[in-house]
Amino acid sequence: MIPASGQDILSYQGADKADLLLRVAGLQKHFPILKGFMRREAGRVRAVDGVDFYIKEGETFGLVGESGCGKTTTGRCVLRAIEPTAGEIHFKDPELGWVDVRSLDERQLAVFRRHTQMIFQDPYSSLNPRMTLLDLIGEPLINNGIRGQERTDRVARLLEMVGLRPEYIHRYPHAFSGGQRQRIGIARALALNPRLVVCDEPVSALDVSIQAQTLNLLQDLQEQFGLTYLFVAHQLNVVEHVCDRVAVMYVGKLVEMSETEELFHWPLHPYTEALMGAVPRPDPRLRAERTVLEGEVANPANPPSGCYFHPRCRYAVERCKVEEPALRAIKPGHYVKCHRAEELTLRGLEAPMQ
Repeated sequence: MIPASGQDILSYQGADKADLLLRVAGLQKHFPILKGFMRREAGRVRAVDGVDFYIKEGETFGLVGESGCGKTTTGRCVLRAIEPTAGEIHFKDPELGWVDVRSLDERQLAVFRRHTQMIFQDPYSSLNPRMTLLDLIGEPLINNGIRGQERTDRVARLLEMVGLRPEYIHRYPHAFSGGQRQRIGIARALALNPRLVVCDEPVSALDVSIQAQTLNLLQDLQEQFGLTYLFVAHQLNVVEHVCDRVAVMYVGKLVEMSETEELFHWPLHPYTEALMGAVPRPDPRLRAERTVLEGEVANPANPPSGCYFHPRCRYAVERCKVEEPALRAIKPGHYVKCHRAEELTLRGLEAPMQ
């Protein structure tokens, strides 16, 4: 078994650097807990606690887990929307080449942000109600020197691209439904022709029928423009449908990573097994055997020793309580953070028909 480390993530995962767009190694984000009149630091919340992954150009990489596990924080750290505490973030920028995102100065960061954008979860709070679509979608264009009629024409094309009529350009967000607002958010994210788009649960706030339309739109745009997605979600049925590879997070740590079909049908980590058992089965003849997790999610401000998942794991042994497992390759392309991964036989979804 090959242990992972932040320094050799490419070698241990067998990734070819020429195919990569993003490489994240040892990423951490800790938030201070301030107490008292003097606001002294009394502790830290380990929202992201040593995460390693890479994303290939043109693929959709899913990041899943329970609410509060650090998925969104990871995505925002990648874009430097918030500053990471530690770790490496390397990005293949078409203008700057391979860069360490954490070391970029203000000018370089402006270039980097032209090629990385974000689609937010809430299509209501993410759009300024006092701005028209021309201003909302055209704001990044103004910031990059595109003004006047050229900006207006560009915004009109973007609206058509996401399935909205160009004559809506002078309307305000309150005139649109939730699904239409999310399309506006997608148009804004694509205004500068980015290479990497972080999709922060882009359909979780939408009705099921609208979810399907939005997902199809994202896939069509990916094919049309060669986009790469970091897809943050907790809806496993959505992730299974759109993602090429998936990583599972638990309390700030990445516990399993694999190609989507492999992960969903043959999980290797007990936490992944529990997630799969919670997925509703559309066939009433299939009775799901759910793995009910006991206890509470670990406190990221005071995590347990050893494996963070061991207090809730029915397979835990004494070693799990005292020694933190390393992320290692169990099968080609399948990585897991569990001491007992080789000896356990876990249940996933029904295996696909041949």
